[in-house]
Amino acid sequence: MAQFGDLPLRRPTSRFALFALGFRPFFLAAGISALILMGLWLAFWQGVVPGGGYFNLVEWHAHEMLFGYTAAVVAGFLLTAVRNWTGMAVPTGGWLATLALLWLAGRMLVVTPQAPGWLVAGVDLAFLPALAWSLWRPLWFGPNPVNRFFLLFLAGMTLANGLVHLDAAGIGRQWGLWQRGLYLMVDMVLLVLLLVAGRVIPFFTDKAVPGASVRRRPWVERAGFATMGLAALAELLLPHGPAAGVFCLLAGGTQALRLQGWYGSNHGIWRRPILWVLYLGYGWIVVGLLLRGMAGFGLFPYPLVLHAITLGGIGLLTLGMMSRVALGHTGRDINAIGWWMPLAFGVLTAAAAARVFLPMVDMGHYVVWIDLAGGLWMLAFLVFVLYYAPILVRPRIDGRPG
Repeated sequence: MAQFGDLPLRRPTSRFALFALGFRPFFLAAGISALILMGLWLAFWQGVVPGGGYFNLVEWHAHEMLFGYTAAVVAGFLLTAVRNWTGMAVPTGGWLATLALLWLAGRMLVVTPQAPGWLVAGVDLAFLPALAWSLWRPLWFGPNPVNRFFLLFLAGMTLANGLVHLDAAGIGRQWGLWQRGLYLMVDMVLLVLLLVAGRVIPFFTDKAVPGASVRRRPWVERAGFATMGLAALAELLLPHGPAAGVFCLLAGGTQALRLQGWYGSNHGIWRRPILWVLYLGYGWIVVGLLLRGMAGFGLFPYPLVLHAITLGGIGLLTLGMMSRVALGHTGRDINAIGWWMPLAFGVLTAAAAARVFLPMVDMGHYVVWIDLAGGLWMLAFLVFVLYYAPILVRPRIDGRPG
């Protein structure tokens, strides 16, 4: 079966290619939403703009960074990578635009004060199943059965969003459905990232670093996914308890071994910003899982743990993956990113450190650290949007489709 890379050359028929392939609209939406969502959150947080809408302020911030920004990145990546992995058709053109508009409608409705709750929940809940439905055939019938797990992860994300909306509607609040849904979504995203990273980081390292020696150990791979899956189940059934803490510690330990095997003595990664950002992001996931394990025993505050995983791990990995995929899938040299994007990677790393570690040193200025981290996050994504918006809306420079 022909692969995406084997498609024939052809001249672009239009200067506008936003809906030519999934990474384009969703990576642009993710970058812009990262700016707007954080800016609005800081304005709400400081009382500059009155809050209002479907969720309270904390719930809205958490929901939108996960089911808004992160879901957009996952959609953009899968709608692009699945075509490469399977050689089968994925949504483009009108159907892709419809998916993007459905995602956008969910973001708009949750901040519309007079919107009926059933409408907000219905539209927001529809996006992930629509994404899964649009990809189920290549994921299920493609050559690699492991890809079917992405459908399971998307179903888990939908369940997580459903729990959040049930809680917002006042149903089952005695069971802490909001908390369960929030952490289930985090864990589903982590499982997606662990699976994707296991494919791309070793591959990128082998290609980019001369003489690279990447070590893959099957027992580490199996143990890493098993412990992460058990941690997700324990957090869902017994939130913030010792059982989840034990499995998070085990997951963090096995992911550290996995990362060590990839890195080895491949010090050349530090000359490739598009590569070292992925290692840094994965390192934040390791740190976040270990801290989350400690939090299960009351040794670390959960809000800081959550931001180590989300802002540090998910934030850096997704920014790095978007930067790499957007260059590669528009026919550009993946190493030709100048100095702006490495600056953005460094700024986002500083944002994660400010949000997680500075409150440990000086809790008296907690609000300052939140503002600092939020401002650095916005700066990193401002650079991304300015750099990549022209790339994402224009056709490939080599004339290939996509």
